[in-house]
Amino acid sequence: MTTPPAVLTTDAPVVVPPVAPAKRPARRPHWGSWLVRLVSVATAVALWQVLTANDVRLWLRFDTLPTVGEVLTALLNRIETPEYWLDLGQSLIRILTGFALAGVAGVVTGIALGRSGRFANIFGPLTELARPIPAIAIVPVAILLFPTDEAGIVFITFLAAYFPIMVSTRHAVRALPTLWEDSVRTLGGNRWDVIVRVVLPGILPGVFGGLSVGIGVAWICVISAEMISGRLGVGYRTWQAYTVLAYPDVFVGILTIGVLGFVTSAAVELIGRRVTRWLPRGEGNGR
Repeated sequence: MTTPPAVLTTDAPVVVPPVAPAKRPARRPHWGSWLVRLVSVATAVALWQVLTANDVRLWLRFDTLPTVGEVLTALLNRIETPEYWLDLGQSLIRILTGFALAGVAGVVTGIALGRSGRFANIFGPLTELARPIPAIAIVPVAILLFPTDEAGIVFITFLAAYFPIMVSTRHAVRALPTLWEDSVRTLGGNRWDVIVRVVLPGILPGVFGGLSVGIGVAWICVISAEMISGRLGVGYRTWQAYTVLAYPDVFVGILTIGVLGFVTSAAVELIGRRVTRWLPRGEGNGR
């Protein structure tokens, strides 16, 4: 006959040690990816120098282009002049003004088009007729319509950025699950509550997608408008350099436009990641 195991009984409470919450592993700097990016840019610059310095002509006429050294010299000379910074500031004012107006108008009309059938019937056909028209084709109309060239260039910039933002916002509104709105209304929310608590947070990824596209298109059109009807600006100065065959200065303008576009696009992307940080992201996103 086996003896049953002894059972220990005690009235003392059992203390369970607290479990520390799992810590998210610290994100390591991706030095490898940044190194690859720097190497790719350095390789492109080195190839440019080799092709232009050796007057290579393989269907493409690299012998007519300035070398990297000539462009750097022209850039240093231009940076020392007040006209360079005046042009840069003027282009930034135009792009930021037109883009800000387009952002507000695009989001508001995109929400209205996505939620109001009556507004879509009235305003929708007009947007669909105007959307395929390149904004730069409206430059002659802007010159005739606005009293100053400055207002016309801002209008062209606004028009270029408006349609990508509006279309992205409209699609984002229509893609929202109806369950979210039904939940808010079930809890007693009104139309304004639906807009603030459901629509605006839900469409943020789509809105910033449209903003990213819109800032790039806006730069294309503002530079083109400055070349056609501007009096100041990076585009105007680049075209003036071309007319007098100052090709190093032309490349200075091209590089300046590229840097400005990169900085503004990166700023939009950064703000978008900060605003939508609550969204789930993969390990490789947001770098």
